[in-house]
This record gives sequence, structure tokens and C-alpha cells, in this order.
Amino acid sequence: MTKGKVYLIGAGPGDPDLITVKGLKCIKAADTVVYDRLADPRLLKKCRRDAEMIYVGKGPDRHTLKQEEINQLLVDKAKEGKSIARLKGGDPFVFGRGGEEAEVLVENQIPFEIVPGITSAIAVPAYAGIPVTHRGYTSSVSIITGNEDPTKDDSNINWEHIANGTGTLVFLMGMGNLDKIAAKLIESGRPASTPVALIRWGTRPEQKTLTGNLEDIAQKALETEFKNPAIILVGDVVNLREKLAWLEKKPLFGKRIIVTRAREQASILSRKISELGGEPYEFPTIKIVPPDDFSPLDDAIKQIASYQWVIFTSVNGVKIFARRLHQLGGDIRDLKGLNLCAIGPKTRLLLENYGLRVDYVPVEFRAEAIVAGLKDKLKPGDKVLLPRADIARKILPKSLKELGANVTEVTTYKTVTEKNNTGELLELLKSGQVDMVTFTSSSTVRNFMTMLDTQDIKPLMTDVLVACIGPITARTAEEYGLQVSIQASEYTIEGLLKAIMQTYDQ
Repeated sequence: MTKGKVYLIGAGPGDPDLITVKGLKCIKAADTVVYDRLADPRLLKKCRRDAEMIYVGKGPDRHTLKQEEINQLLVDKAKEGKSIARLKGGDPFVFGRGGEEAEVLVENQIPFEIVPGITSAIAVPAYAGIPVTHRGYTSSVSIITGNEDPTKDDSNINWEHIANGTGTLVFLMGMGNLDKIAAKLIESGRPASTPVALIRWGTRPEQKTLTGNLEDIAQKALETEFKNPAIILVGDVVNLREKLAWLEKKPLFGKRIIVTRAREQASILSRKISELGGEPYEFPTIKIVPPDDFSPLDDAIKQIASYQWVIFTSVNGVKIFARRLHQLGGDIRDLKGLNLCAIGPKTRLLLENYGLRVDYVPVEFRAEAIVAGLKDKLKPGDKVLLPRADIARKILPKSLKELGANVTEVTTYKTVTEKNNTGELLELLKSGQVDMVTFTSSSTVRNFMTMLDTQDIKPLMTDVLVACIGPITARTAEEYGLQVSIQASEYTIEGLLKAIMQTYDQ
């Protein structure tokens, strides 16, 4: 029987962008993914759709599986011939029990690899603006478990040594023993005035930092209800935070923003949100698929020379039209002599990248503006080809016909409802962990409300900002009872982001 292979992967401290290239490659290829509580859910979306997902998370007060059971699970799955991604928060060999799991795999002759991850002991302080070493402060750092009770007689930790022999101390999983850790360090010779930082949910939108000193930090944590998951950082480097804090200064820091665009288009908006310090949560509500029948589009392409105008209303329309043109044996030269119209700068840019000259782009990116702009350009009887989505608004072909144009409207692609796990998003909404939902078309609104059930979702959206790319989308949202807080004046992704930024700058 062919044995599988286990990859012990460090998922990093929380921010999914901190996964290593190799770690992400292993996740995408795995047959089975065994993951912990601190593995970011967005990493799980990178898994194969047919991958087996097994949660084995452990919290301070609850274990889904005991460690021995997790070890056996890895062995059993490997013996089934599976490729297994064992996904752990941080690094598997830094208090991740990766060494124990690797030993069991060796005993059972199971092939394995270690894929190191970025440990929270280094990354979380960095995201809080605290370097664990600095030439002007200290050249040494110790990473210590915080789980062990410092008051027990047979401690494995040499408290006097770490209190006086190391500049920076990083305690992981120690919030439950914070008061005892602080007292033990003072007792062992560390000055009570030594700066301390507590960093909760480091590298994530929920990141919070509390500073104090060994003498008062436990009381401060009690007063502010500062709890796990958090790290404890002890040392003079904590004083650098005031100067070096960078993440909190980003304009969208701490904001979790839902992106409802189609999966293949969501990355652009998500990337920009991340760059501005926010956390994009991709929840695609629409999917771009081919039309049920390509015949109408094929007939139009074969007769393309008979048209005077082609109006492209989206990037999707351009891409699929060009692909179909090529599949039918034609190429971009077949559009020579035709007048081209594009809604929006992205559509125009794509056409220009194909080497085409665009004759008209309306100032306002919607159907009414196209008609107004073409009023003096179209001649009665001009043939106009309109390749676009199946659910596009009917006002454009209707108004063009009123101008005397002979309009051929063909379905170039369909937008259908995406299949998504709604449970996770509903939990985020119920727990107040969503700050904003973005909508980039009326179909994203309709599908979002349908997927999450209109009646159930409305109460959960009370304190959530709704951002729409333009007036048509905003009108649809309002028809569903949503209160639109943000509406872009320029109907593009850049315009939407600009409007979002203006809201948070107020």
C-alpha cells in the first residue's frame, strides 16, 4: 500500500499573507488539511474544493482532540495514501508540538516534511512596532512558554537566568499566568519598572496592544479585560513602540471589509484593502460563466464588418468577445474600421491593450451617459452590437433604438449565484466582527441578500456600513432595505476605495 506524506506547516501568526510560498503550495495540493484554531480561515479557502478538512483546534479551556489523537489521525490518513497538510499557527517547531508529531511519523515510517512558519514571537511584536532586538537596547531574546505555573517547585524554566541574562523576553500562551510571571521576574531580579507589552490577535484587524511595566501590567490587563490569544513582551524595546508603530497608522486598520465581487475579480479590491491596513473577507456572490448558447454571439462576430459601432460595457465582455473571436478563426483586425465605445477606464484600457482605439468613453459610467454621448455620433440606421451580460439593464438597447440605431444585443456571458459557505460570514456578522460590505453591481446585492436570507440578514446589517460603486447599485441595496452609507462618485474600484477612505477620514 502506498503511503502518503505529511507536511507540518507553519501558518504564521494570523495575517494570511504571512504564509510562506512553500506552505501555500502544500495547502493547495493537499488531499487532507488538518488545521488548528489559530490558522486563518482565508488560508483554508486556498485548499482544493475536494480536499478533506479536519479541525483539531485547541484552546486554553477546550480541546477538540487530544494531542495523541491528532498524532494518530496523521498516521491513519497517511496510511490511506493521502497528502496531508498539517496546518499550525505560527511555526510548528516553536511551541507548536510539531516535534512530537514528527517523532510519531518517524516511528510509523511515514514520510514527512517540515515547512517553517513565521512565529508570533517575532512577527506580532513587529506588527506592533516593537523590534525584539535593537542595537541600542539589546542583542538577545528568549522565547518562553507561558503555560507553566512559575510558582511550582520543579519549574523547567531558569527564572534567574532569563530575568537577568536576556534582554527581551517573549512569553507565548501566558495570559492566564500573567500576574505570576510578572511577580516571578521581579522576584528573580528584573526591575519592576521594566516595560511590558501585551499584544492580542497580533497581525489581524483585531490587534490590540496594552503597555505598562512588570509592576502594573497584570492590573491593567484585568481592568481592560485583556485576554488570550496574546503574547507577553518584556524588555526596554517596548519603549520603541511609540516611535515605530506602523500598522495602526494605516487608514483602514482594524476594519474587516466584505468583498462580494466575482472570485476572479475580487483580488484587485482585496489587495487594495490589505494595502490600506484593512482585512478583506472575500465572499463572492456572483460567478461569470459562458452563455447557454454561443450561437447569437458567433453570428454577430461572423457579420462584424456590417456593424458601425460595438459597445462594450465591461471588462468581462471584452475578454470573452476577444476569446470567442479568436476561437472562430478571427482576430482583432476584424474590428478595423468599427467605432468602439467603452464604459469605464478599465474596459477602455483592456481594449487599448489589444491595440484598439476607443472612440468614446462616457464621463459617467452608466447606460444613460452612453446614450447622451452617442446622440450626436450615431446616424439613423447605424448597426450597433451590444455584447454583454444576460442580466444587464434594458435601458441601453431601448434608448439606442429610440435614437434610430439598429441594435443587436447578444449574451456574451452569464452571471450566476456563487456557491459559498454562508455560516462563517453569518457568525462574523452576529458577533459584530464586520465593519463594511462592498457591492460593485446590482447582482452582487441581490445574490448577497438571497444567499444569506433577506429576513435574517437585515437585523445583522444595522451597524455595518454599506458601500456601493454607484447609484444603480445603491438603489438596488435600498430596495432590499439596506441603508447605503457610501456611494462612489466615480463608478470604479478606485472611486469606491476613495469614497471609503473619505468616510474613515471624517
